[in-house]
This record gives sequence, structure tokens and C-alpha cells, in this order.
Amino acid sequence: MDDVPFFDVQLPYELAVNIFQYLDRKDLGRCAQVSKMWKVIAEDEVLWYRLCQQEGHLPESSISDYSCWKLIFQECQAREHMLRTNWKNRKGAVSELEHIPEAVLCDVHSHDGVVIAGYTSGDVRVWDTRTWDYVAPFLESEFEEDEPGMQPYVSFVRINSSLAVAAYEDGFLHIWDLRTGTCPVHRFEHDARIQALALSREGATVATASAFDVVMLSPSEEGYWQIAAEFEVQKLVDYLEIVPDTGRYPVAIATAGDLVYLLKAEDSARTLHYVYGQPVTCLDVSANHVAFGVKSLGWVYEGNKILVYSLEAERCLSKLGNALGDFTCVNLRDSPPNLMVSGNMDRRVRIHDLRTDKIALSISTHQLGVSAIQMDDWKIVSGGEEGLVSVWDYRMNQKLWEVHSRHPVRHISFNSHSLITANVPYERVVRNSDLDNFTTHRRHRGLIHAYEFAVDQLAFQSPLPICRSSCDTVAGSNYDLALAFPHNSI
Repeated sequence: MDDVPFFDVQLPYELAVNIFQYLDRKDLGRCAQVSKMWKVIAEDEVLWYRLCQQEGHLPESSISDYSCWKLIFQECQAREHMLRTNWKNRKGAVSELEHIPEAVLCDVHSHDGVVIAGYTSGDVRVWDTRTWDYVAPFLESEFEEDEPGMQPYVSFVRINSSLAVAAYEDGFLHIWDLRTGTCPVHRFEHDARIQALALSREGATVATASAFDVVMLSPSEEGYWQIAAEFEVQKLVDYLEIVPDTGRYPVAIATAGDLVYLLKAEDSARTLHYVYGQPVTCLDVSANHVAFGVKSLGWVYEGNKILVYSLEAERCLSKLGNALGDFTCVNLRDSPPNLMVSGNMDRRVRIHDLRTDKIALSISTHQLGVSAIQMDDWKIVSGGEEGLVSVWDYRMNQKLWEVHSRHPVRHISFNSHSLITANVPYERVVRNSDLDNFTTHRRHRGLIHAYEFAVDQLAFQSPLPICRSSCDTVAGSNYDLALAFPHNSI
């Protein structure tokens, strides 16, 4: 092999590449200016492929997919910079997903740009916001069709990459496989109302809580859905989440009043946390930890806190915060490493540093309590009970923009290029006889908004790409509003 001159030492090429792999992109650029030989090493495909993987660009690609990984890295960096600029300047497109006549929005969930919504009419609808070609099919149910308008309300909806799940007020549960069609692949019935519903993010595990029972469902090797585990708890379940990446046996976390249960499919229900008279107010889980808010009551008032438990050791690792208000939402799984974001009834959003057990940042964002929250490596998106969605650059402690709607924000989900928000009403009854009136529906039905920030060179007040076609080509479109961001929307 050719020897590479490192000052007065001759090194093999492969050894030189191994040394250069510890450099970042700026240092590689400087090294490329030293000599022709160093330039060849600094532009080696292996080095730039590793940089792309470290920065999260094209994680599913192999080194043989592209011939110039340095150019791919530059393009990915430019696109990331463009998206961040569009987020900050509100440059993009927003669309309001079409409502269902004579129905009020009950629950909304999304996964990777696919949105599912349940209504008081019993309808369940799905949108794919990744293509701007919104067919928005209705997922069929197995209720009797000879009784129109008599279907029970939808209590909860959940969705992941392959499954959609809906729980109804009468205790029924429907599961759809999005890859096979709109007919349910399984139907399960509880004797009482379903109080909590959870769906694994990537797997095929569904957990429900009804009365004092928690049931975990999963398909067998032949594809038939069956009960994987069943647990009995002492109180009614308030929150329920499935722990990701647990292997063969599913694991769930359930909160019931002041009790927190660890539910493993091969074991009986175990109490993870219990302090009498201190109810749990919110819950989130990651692969290794669980975080939940605890309300402090009684003679000895210690302030409301968020407790972080290790799922492996089954013990408390951190007690975070000391707030007067109740913690209403916490996001652990989507937050950057060693950080966690929470919302509180005192109208403040807090970033917790799990390494020091301290509050890294506390900002006042809403007029009422915070109802939904998510963060990434530079921004926070929060929703409030007053209907306000706020976007903050928390590194600069600066509010970027905000949008207001009538109803409380119950769902927020975003990635680098899109944002999904849902405003769900408190009341599920339209107090007007003119149910077909658009103003009435806008006031009472609830709203779902899809924001797209990857739209380049899109002026304000411009329609979405799907609405630029002729009426014939968009006859199947399910949008009633497709305008870009108002310049001074509040």
C-alpha cells in the first residue's frame, strides 16, 4: 500500500484513514488544504459516510448507495438548515383536515405523518400527510348499519406504522391493519368503558384498561390476535403506556390514582411506586425509564414533582421540579439524551436535566395550563388549555411564533419538516340545530392542523400543492382549508 507522509513518519493509507475518522467536518476541510495526499484522505468515502451516520442523515443507507458521500452530506446539511429557517420564520404551508358533518372530534393521534381521528358519530378517519394527496379513508366498523347515528362515541384512537386502534364508549375495541385494508382484523369487547388505551410504537401490542382489568393483546405467529397477558389492579387506571423495545414479552406501565404498576407479560402486576394520597397526574415511558408527575397533598406539602424510575432496577433515580401547580404532561421518549420536557398547570414549560436533577430552563408560555409538549435539540412546541400552540427556540429563550384556536390542544407531534396539532373540545355536543353550518362546526367540532415546512419558495397566502390542480383532479381531496400561514396569526 502507498505510504502517507505524516511529517517525518510514513503510515499506511488505512491507518491514516483511521486517524482521520476522529475529525469533524471542519477539521477534515482544514486537513484537505495541507497537501494533495492529505486531501485524498480527507475526502475518503468512508469518512463522510460515517459523518452522515453520526449526524442522522440517511440512517438506512449503506456506503455503496452513493458515489460521493461528501456531496450527500453537504446536501443534507443544506436541507436541514433550510428546514430550521422555515420553522423559525413560519415559512411553509398549513392545512385544516376536513371535518365530518354532524360529528365532534373526540381524540387524535399520529405517527410519522399519518393522522387518525375519532368522532362522536363513531367514525374513525385516517390521513397521510406525507404525500399531500389526502384520500382520508374511513376505517370500517362492525356495528349494525341499520341503526345510523346510533354508533357509540370513539373514546381513544392510536396509530403506528402498521396498525390503527380505536376504543368506543360501550367497551368495544377495533384493530385495523393498515397494510391490508379498512376492515378491522380483530374486535375485542370489555364489560365496561375503556378508560385507557396504548399501542406500541413499532410492534403489534395493544393494551387496554377497563374497570379493574388491564389486557394486553398481540397476534400469534399465525396472525390471530389473542390475549398476551391480563392483570388485575386495585384502582381505576388513569394512564397507560407500552414500553418500547422489550423483546419477546411486552411490558406496560399503568397508573391508577396514587399507584404505578409495572406490567410484564410473563409476570404478575408489580407496584413500581406508591405514596398514599399523592395521585399521578401524567405519564411517559422510554426504553429504559418511566417518568410521571406526582401531586403532593396532605399535611406535609413537598411541592408537585416528576419522578424518574429505572425500569431495569425498578427504583427511583430522580425527583425533579418543585412546582405549585400539577404537572399535566411530560415527554421523555422524544426528548434529547439526558433531557426531559414537562408542562404544568402553572402555565410554565420546564426542561429538566437528568444528569444534575435540576431545571435547565423554565419559561411561561400559556395563559392557562400546558396540555401537550414536545422538544428536540433546539426547539419546544407546546399546546395549552386556551388553544394556543407556541414554538420556542429554547437555546435563545425566544418565542418564534404562535397560533391560536378555540379548543384545548390535546395532541402535538412534529419532526424536522412537519407538525401535527389537534384541538379537541371539552363538550361533545353541538349546541345548534344548523349542524351543516361551517361556522357552527368550526366553533364546536374541534380542529386538526397539518403544517409542512419543507415547502420551498412558497409565498404566504398561497394554496397547498394539492389545491393548485383543477377541480377534477382534486375532487377526492379531503381539505376544506389549504392556505399558508397568515403573516400575523396569533
